[in-house]
Amino acid sequence: MLPQSVTCPAPAEQYSAHVNPQWVRLLEVLQMNVSYERCEGAELFTTGGRRILDFLSGYCVLNTGHNHPRIVAALRDELDRSGPAMLQSHVPENAGVLAERLCRSAALPGSGASLNKVFFCSSGSEGVETAIKFARARTGRSGLLCAEGAFHGLTCGALSLMRDPYWRDGFGPMLPDTDAVPFGEIEPLAKKLATKRFAAYIVEPIQAEGGVRIPPDGYLEKAQELCRRYGTLFVLDEVQTGMYRTGRFLAAHRFGVAPDMVILAKALSGGLVPVGAVLMTDAVYDSVYDSFKRAIVHTSTYSENGLSMRAGLAALDVLETENLGDRGDRLGDLLRQQLREKLSGFEMVKEIRGAGMLSGIEFRAPRALRLRVPFEAFRRIHEGMFGQVLVMRLFRDHNILTQICGNNFMVLKVAPPLMVTEAQMTEFVDAIHEVLDLVHGSNLVWNEALGLARRALNL
Repeated sequence: MLPQSVTCPAPAEQYSAHVNPQWVRLLEVLQMNVSYERCEGAELFTTGGRRILDFLSGYCVLNTGHNHPRIVAALRDELDRSGPAMLQSHVPENAGVLAERLCRSAALPGSGASLNKVFFCSSGSEGVETAIKFARARTGRSGLLCAEGAFHGLTCGALSLMRDPYWRDGFGPMLPDTDAVPFGEIEPLAKKLATKRFAAYIVEPIQAEGGVRIPPDGYLEKAQELCRRYGTLFVLDEVQTGMYRTGRFLAAHRFGVAPDMVILAKALSGGLVPVGAVLMTDAVYDSVYDSFKRAIVHTSTYSENGLSMRAGLAALDVLETENLGDRGDRLGDLLRQQLREKLSGFEMVKEIRGAGMLSGIEFRAPRALRLRVPFEAFRRIHEGMFGQVLVMRLFRDHNILTQICGNNFMVLKVAPPLMVTEAQMTEFVDAIHEVLDLVHGSNLVWNEALGLARRALNL
């Protein structure tokens, strides 16, 4: 207990003093710095009594919703049994059970290639690092190929597979022998792969942070064929698109492809415990763990801990028994249909696209002079200013939490939990309509954007 003379600072002050003051200041500018006391399903409740709809899902972490009672109960049970959570010198039985279920769920009937092995880790970035190492071990090549607009994580290896300078600047040289090709274009990919320099082509089947970009028909199938032809591993980063977010267990299933490796994380634990997994073929696995003495040549401290494995099993149970993949697929189509109907009259709305419960609303520069002048002025200040004004307005005026895409500031990401209701979807559609109506019909939003820019510049 603290002495009576000692005053404990407010949590936000402690966070600002000891963790990340710039994050606190940014939230203050956006008027999004609120304290949450309870989160359930798709709803967040603040200490001030507000109810906020979550249409971001922690960047596709919360496919099962916040604090799903069955996953919480499973974790409590695991804690109560006082089992070997971090023993490190035993066979974690639940890791084998979870791995088998993941491999079974990932199977693509008739593909001929099977993802039979799993390496568990703690995050998507760590999964990408694993894929890099294993691809090099399997092929004997060092080259790594990625797609422009990709987001793979913020460790140095993952950053090496990204091209946006915002994420890379200031961190020194990245991994050598990496290259990028335009997402969705076959000819540049074929030219690069024909050099036979690359260990892996690591690509998101749908680019989430790149603007919810869907590949052209046949692109992933052709990319897989080219990888097979030139001896390059075909690796899918499904950190955001997997775990039924796009309707199927993997987005790969939507496109009929069978990769050599798949990276999963985020929603794998229901958002309660950090956990990731890299699924791979036997051939890839055997190239790393090829002898008794290499049994632990690649490992991670928390990779198979009891809570993570139990959370993964419970999350799969919820996703499967509640049929959240099919539900998200059906309601995602309905949501995009409603958005297209409701927003069709706004000149700044370019396109609404997505798959399952992962959608993006893409905006464009207005044609009307009265809108184009302030829009261009704010874009010169920062290209993300327009999107952040929308985010702020949705949050402050309509109690909707969402965000623009990390690599495309002109796309608003729409990704609620898979158990979102139709009534909640209607609430979101009405809210974004009201905000865009203001954008197109009133100077108020543009004046407020100027105030936001001034506050941001004074940070």
